[in-house]
Amino acid sequence: MNFEVIMHHPGPPRFEAVGSEIDLAPRDPDPSGTYSWNVVDAPDESNAAVGSDPVETFVPDGVGTYTIGLEAPDGYHELTIRAFPSNYSPPVLDPAGSGPRSGSGLRSGSGLRSGSGLRSGSGMESGSGSGAGTGVHGSGDRPRLRLDAHVDGDYLVLTGDATPPVGSDLSVDDLDVEFVADDRDAASTEDIEVDDHTARVPIESLGEYSRFHAVAVAPGAYSVADAVAVDTTGETVTVDRLNEPPAWGKEVTLYEIYVRTFSDGEEATFEAISERLEDLSDFGIDCIWLTPVLQNDDFDHGYNIVDFFSIADDLGTREEFEAFVDDCHDNGIKVLFDLVMNHSAREHEYFKRAEIGDSEYRDWYEWEDPENDKPGTYFDWPYIANFNFDNLEVRRHLLDAVDEWAPLVDGFRCDMAWAVPTSFWQELRDRVKAEDSEFLLLDETIPYIADFHELCFDVHFDTTLYHNLRQVGNAAMDASAITDAIENRARTGFPDHAAFLLYMENHDESRYAEDCGKTQAKAAAGALFTLPGIPLLYAGQEIGEETRREKVDWHDPDEDLRNHYRGLVNVRDELDALSYDADYEEVESEASHQGVVAYARENEGERVVVVLNFGPDAESVSLGEAVGSEDLISGEDIDADDADVLVEDVVVVPAE
Repeated sequence: MNFEVIMHHPGPPRFEAVGSEIDLAPRDPDPSGTYSWNVVDAPDESNAAVGSDPVETFVPDGVGTYTIGLEAPDGYHELTIRAFPSNYSPPVLDPAGSGPRSGSGLRSGSGLRSGSGLRSGSGMESGSGSGAGTGVHGSGDRPRLRLDAHVDGDYLVLTGDATPPVGSDLSVDDLDVEFVADDRDAASTEDIEVDDHTARVPIESLGEYSRFHAVAVAPGAYSVADAVAVDTTGETVTVDRLNEPPAWGKEVTLYEIYVRTFSDGEEATFEAISERLEDLSDFGIDCIWLTPVLQNDDFDHGYNIVDFFSIADDLGTREEFEAFVDDCHDNGIKVLFDLVMNHSAREHEYFKRAEIGDSEYRDWYEWEDPENDKPGTYFDWPYIANFNFDNLEVRRHLLDAVDEWAPLVDGFRCDMAWAVPTSFWQELRDRVKAEDSEFLLLDETIPYIADFHELCFDVHFDTTLYHNLRQVGNAAMDASAITDAIENRARTGFPDHAAFLLYMENHDESRYAEDCGKTQAKAAAGALFTLPGIPLLYAGQEIGEETRREKVDWHDPDEDLRNHYRGLVNVRDELDALSYDADYEEVESEASHQGVVAYARENEGERVVVVLNFGPDAESVSLGEAVGSEDLISGEDIDADDADVLVEDVVVVPAE
C-alpha cells in the first residue's frame, strides 16, 4: 500500500504529556519558502503559543487536544497534539549524560524516558552513544496497544487491543482507548464513533486513503500509539498496519560488515567484499549491515562524513557500489545502508566554511562555544559537528541524501537515532515507505525508546538484552536477567508487535568471548537465535575473531565455534517454534548455580524449550515441564541421569 507524501505538512498526530517539548517542522521543506505556525485550538486553560520560525518547539501547558496550524507555500495544514497530564510521562533520560539539546531527539517529547532499556544500577557499557551509567529505571511502566481494523458493511471498525502495564493490578476494563484521524487524510476525528475500545467510521468518509491512530490510557500512563491505513481505491478496502516491520525483515539473520577490515586482501573494496558473499549466503546470512560507505575524513569507521552524496574513493565508485548491491541480491542477501544524519565531519566543506564565519553555513551547525568556534557534539567527540535541525537547509540537504541512496538498498541502519528530532525520522519513514513499503528502518538508540516504534522505526537495538548478556557472561547477574530483558520491553511500553535486534557485540563493543569466555559466548549466541527478535552477527564473531576493528583473520577460524553458529542458524530457520511470531514464555529450572535459565517458544502447535548454561561446565538441569531428550541443534541425546537435560551451553528440546 503506497500513499502520497504531502509536501510541507507537519506529519501525523502527536501524543505527549503536558510540559513536553514537541518539535514541529514542515516536511519536504523549501528553504526559500515562508512558513507560519499558530495555535488554532487548545484546552480552555491553555496559554501555550508557538513561535514564528519554520522549525519550532511547542510545549503544551494543559491537558487536552491542541490543533496547530501551519501556513506553507502549498497552502494550509493542521496537526493534532493530544496532551496527557505531566505525571503520565516518566522522566526524561539523556544517554549522552549532558541534558537534552534543542531540536534533538533527546527532548522530552521524543519519548526518551527513564526505564527505556537500562536496568536500575546497570551502568550501561560505553558504545556508540551509550553514555555509561546514565540510566535510572523509573517506575513508569506503560500500557500497550495494538490497533486493527476491518470492514463491516458500510463502516470501518477500529479495534484497540489494550494491555495493562506489566505487574499492575489493573484490568483491561480499567483502560481507555482514544482514536484520532490523521490530519493529512480525508477522514476526520469527528467521523469516528467510539464505543469503549472499538470505533466505527463510515466508509464514505474515508476518501481514497485515510490513516487512524489510537492510544491506550491507564491511570497515570499512556501507551505508545499504534496506527492503521485504509485504502479504498481497489475492488475491496485494504487495511495496512503501519507499525509492522516488513515481512522479509522478521526472519532474517543480520550480519554487520565493518567494510574496511572485512575482506581477505590488502585493499578493502566492494569487489573484495563481494568475494565472500557466497560464503555468507551458504552460512545462512540473508541481510548485511554495511558500516558507512560515503566519502569521509579517512578514519576507517567512516562515520565522519565529508560528502553525503559520494561513495568513498577507497571502497570504489558509485557504479561499483551498485554492482555490489546487485551481487548481494543475486546471493539472496539484502543490504542495510548505515545512515548518518546527526553530524558531519569537521573536514566537511560546509563546516570549514561555517568555522571561519561564512554566514551561509554558520547556522548549519550547533555551537557549544561559538566565540571559540567549538561545535556542539556528544561525548567530546573531536572530529564531528552536530547539525542544526532548526535550519531548513540542513533538513533539505539530508533528505536529498536519503533520496539519493534509498532506491539502491533495502533499508537503513540509522546511526545515533536518539540524537535526531522525532519529526525528522517520521518524515524520513513516510518518504522511503511511499516508494517502497518493504523498506526497513533499524534504529541505533541507546537506551531504546519505546515511542520510536510509532511511525519512526521498524526494528530497535535491544540494548537491555545486550547489557544483561554481558553481565550474565561475567557472572555479575543471574541468568534470569536474560528473561528480565524480554519483560523489560513490555514494561517500557513497546507493543508486542515491536521487533528487536539481538546482539552481543558489534564494531562499538569488545568481543564477547574475550570479555566473558568461549563457553559463555556459545550460551549468549544461543540466546540471540532463540529469543524473540532478529539475531545479529558481527563479522568474525562466528569464527572466534578476537579483534574489534582489525582485519578479520579468515584463515585461522575456530571451527568448533563456526559449527555452533551454523547449527543455531539452521535450527532457527527450520523450527516454526523459533519464528518471529512464535509465543514466548519463561520456564522454571533448577541447577547447581544461577547461570542457567530456560524459556519456551511455541507456534503452530510446535513447542520447544531452550536452556542456556553460562557456567564453566556441563550442567544437569531440571525443568518445570516435561521435555524430550534430543537436542534439536546437534541432534544428540542429552538425557541427564538425575535431571531432565544435560546442558553444556545451549540446548533446544521438544516439549512433550
